[in-house]
Amino acid sequence: MTQLLRQRIWAFPEYQTSSTRAEFADIGKWIQLNAASARYSYNPILRWNPQVEDYFIKAYGSLHFAQISKALTRPSCYSCIRVNTLKSTSDAVIEKLQEIMRKSGSQNDVVGINLKENKASNDIDLDMVEKQSSLQNESITKCQIPGLEYVVFVKGSGPHEIDYGYLPDKPPKEVLVSRKCAEAVLRGAQVYVPGIMACSSHVEEGDLVAVSVAVEQPFPDGGWGLGITRGTVLQGLPTDPYHFERNGLYIGQGTTMLSRAGIFRASQGIAVDMNNRVFKLPSFYDVLEGEIFLQNLPSIIAAHALDPQKGERILDMCAAPGGKTTAIAILMKDEGEVIAADRSHNKTVCLVRPPPMIKSVGGTGSLFLKKERNLVENVVLGEKRRRVIDIQKLAAELGLTCITTYKLDALKAVRKRNGSSDMTTLCCNKDNNDVVNQRSDSGPLGNGVSSTTIVGSNADTTFKENVSNEKANERTYTSKADIRKNTRRMRNGPGRNQSLGGRVENSKGFLPNSFDRVLLDAPCSALGLRPRLFAGEETIESLRNHGKYQRRMFDQAVQLVRPGGVLVYS
Repeated sequence: MTQLLRQRIWAFPEYQTSSTRAEFADIGKWIQLNAASARYSYNPILRWNPQVEDYFIKAYGSLHFAQISKALTRPSCYSCIRVNTLKSTSDAVIEKLQEIMRKSGSQNDVVGINLKENKASNDIDLDMVEKQSSLQNESITKCQIPGLEYVVFVKGSGPHEIDYGYLPDKPPKEVLVSRKCAEAVLRGAQVYVPGIMACSSHVEEGDLVAVSVAVEQPFPDGGWGLGITRGTVLQGLPTDPYHFERNGLYIGQGTTMLSRAGIFRASQGIAVDMNNRVFKLPSFYDVLEGEIFLQNLPSIIAAHALDPQKGERILDMCAAPGGKTTAIAILMKDEGEVIAADRSHNKTVCLVRPPPMIKSVGGTGSLFLKKERNLVENVVLGEKRRRVIDIQKLAAELGLTCITTYKLDALKAVRKRNGSSDMTTLCCNKDNNDVVNQRSDSGPLGNGVSSTTIVGSNADTTFKENVSNEKANERTYTSKADIRKNTRRMRNGPGRNQSLGGRVENSKGFLPNSFDRVLLDAPCSALGLRPRLFAGEETIESLRNHGKYQRRMFDQAVQLVRPGGVLVYS
C-alpha cells in the first residue's frame, strides 16, 4: 500500500525533483513505521458465531455489546489468591510474596512503577519515593470483605506499549503461540513448549522474540480451526501463514530458553521467558506451593456461601479441577467428608479439525479412520480420568485428607434405594467403568484407614466391621468374594495402579438426602471468562442446551441434599 501511494504521488510533474522525492520517501517510511506500530500491538477483535452475535446485539445493543467484547479480551487487573489457612495466614503470605517480588524485581513492573529512573535523577523527590513505596506495599492487599480475610489480591498493570524492534524490511524474530497459551500468558504464565505453533528461522537460545497469537479462523465448510502446521517457519512476510490475522495480536516480548530446533523437539518446559508483557501480572507457578492457590473470586465466594462446617458430609457435583473442593475442605478445617465428583465430559481433549486425509462431514470432521478414532477415544478417556485425579493431586499438595474423588456423570448422581451398590460402599464390579474413586487419606477402599498400616487378621476384622456398618446404614449386599478381594487389597496395599487413584469401580450414584450440603457449579458456556480471544465455538443451540443440562443437574442436587440442608448453585 505504501509503495502504491508513492507511485501515485510521484506521477505528478511537480513532485519529480530529487528533494521532493526524498521528502516523500521519508513520509513513506513514516507511514510504514506507523503501519508496523499498528501491527505489532495488542488490539484483538473477538470473533463470535454470527447467530450468537446477532442475539447479543439485540439483547444489549451494538455499542454495549462491542464494549463487552473488548473487555473480554483483557485480563483482570489483579490476581486473586486463596490462602491455605491450615498451613499459613494471609499476613504471612503477603510478607512472603513481597519478599519474593523484591528479590525478583517484579514488584515495580506489577504496579507500573520504575523507581530506578527516579533514583537516577539528581533531584530526588522524597515524597514521591515514599508514595511509590506505599504503592508497592499496596500492590499486595488482603480482601476487606468480612469473612474473606483469607483472600489476597495482587495488582497488575496494563496494557503497555512495547517496542518490538521493528525496522523496515527487517521484522523481529517471532514465535506464534496457540490461543489457549496466549490466554494463560495474559494472566501471567510463561510460554511453554506445547503452546508454540510456529517460529522464525534461526532462532537460538537467548534470542529476543515477539510473541503473537494464532486465533481460530472460519473454514469454508462452516467450522473453525487454525489451519497451520506446528513447526511452520515464520518470515514476517505477507506470504506467512496468519500474517494478516496476527495484526494486533502481539502479547509481549520474551527471551527464548531453547533454540528453534530444541523447541520443536522437546515435549515440555518453558520455551520463552516473558520479560516484557502487554499486561503485567506476576506468575505464581511453583510459588509458596501448598500455602496458596490461584483462584477467581467468584469461585471462592461460591465455596464461602456454602458455609461448610466441621464433621459434615458435603458433595461437590462438578468438582474438576478441584479449586472449590479444596476450598470447602479448608473451610471445614479438613474435618468431615468432602465428595468430589466430575464427569469432565466437556473438559477433554478434542480435535478441532480432522487431518487432511480424513473426509470431513457436516463441517465437523465426524468420519475418522479407525486407528485415529481409537487414538482420540483413548486420549479423551485418559484425560477424563486425569481431570479427576488432578483433584486428588491438588488435595495432597494442600495437605487435605478429607476429600474422596469420583468420576461420575452428575445426571446419574442419585441412585434408587433398592440399588445394589453405592459410591460410599466398598464393593467393586468389573462390569462398569464409569467411576474412578480415590480417597486422599486412604487406600483405594476409601474407608479412612491407611492400607499400609493394616496387616493380617486386623485387616479382616476391620474390613468386616466396615461392611457390617455399611449394611446397617445403606442396606446393601456385599458378596463374600468382594470381601475377600478387598481384604487382600487392604493387606497388600493399593498396588501400582492405585497410587494415583486410577481404580475403576462400579456405582449407581448416591442415596437421596445423603448430604448436609451440596455445591453445584454446573458446566456452562464460560463466555464471561477473561481473557477470551475466541468465542466462535458457541452456537445458539449449545447455549440453550447448557440451560437444559443445568436444570437436570439441579434436579439431581435437590434430591441429594438432606431436608434442612444447604444447596448452593453457582
